[in-house]
Amino acid sequence: MRIVFSRKGFDSASGGGPSPVIDGRPVSLPIPSGGYSRTSWADLSLGDHVEHASRGRHKADDLCHHDPMFTDRGECLLGQCGAAQTHLANRGVGVGDWFVFFGLFRATGEAPHHRIFGYLHVTEIVDLTDCTAEARQELAALDHPHALGLHARNDTIYRGPGKVATAASSGLRLTVPEGPPSIWRRPEWLREGELSYHDRADRWLPENRLQTVARGQEFVADAGNRAAARKWLNSIVAAIESH
Repeated sequence: MRIVFSRKGFDSASGGGPSPVIDGRPVSLPIPSGGYSRTSWADLSLGDHVEHASRGRHKADDLCHHDPMFTDRGECLLGQCGAAQTHLANRGVGVGDWFVFFGLFRATGEAPHHRIFGYLHVTEIVDLTDCTAEARQELAALDHPHALGLHARNDTIYRGPGKVATAASSGLRLTVPEGPPSIWRRPEWLREGELSYHDRADRWLPENRLQTVARGQEFVADAGNRAAARKWLNSIVAAIESH
């Protein structure tokens, strides 16, 4: 079993600021569109939040990259391409593996921090460069940006059961209490060198802390069949589904 820590949503570089925590609920703001989109932030009822988080750089009616996409049927669809998709493929991410989505959030009066806000359990992988026209049309009908136009020669959609959190549970916070956002409370099952892009020994700090890389989208951990990793993952899913 592989667990992918997948960075998504607004931050200082993508969008202009952290996503908000509103009435105790983390609200991940999709990043600005890169060219293929039929969805605005206003369509997602996020226009006011985007204008505030971006300090007016983006407007409610601007198009966004609505990905990952969580449907009313309890499904999640994640598009990936380019170097990030190559990294996932090289690490063997496939059916049966899990994405836990995290991003930068800030509640009113609090410092920004990283937290998990959703998950995807992969049951299907769609190669958009080699799938049937019917499969692509189904995804395009959902307005998924990766199905509306190819972003790269390895454009791929991961899909399966998924959900977003409706409460900012302390168990979903990654950043240590004292911050900064990039210093995480490392899950005890995650051992030194087991997270992609985090091979350097000086990133693995005392007291189960981890200094995460400044940028990057997909951090892959091969947890195998370890009971401790499964227990941690079950607790994350339970925290997301508990409200």
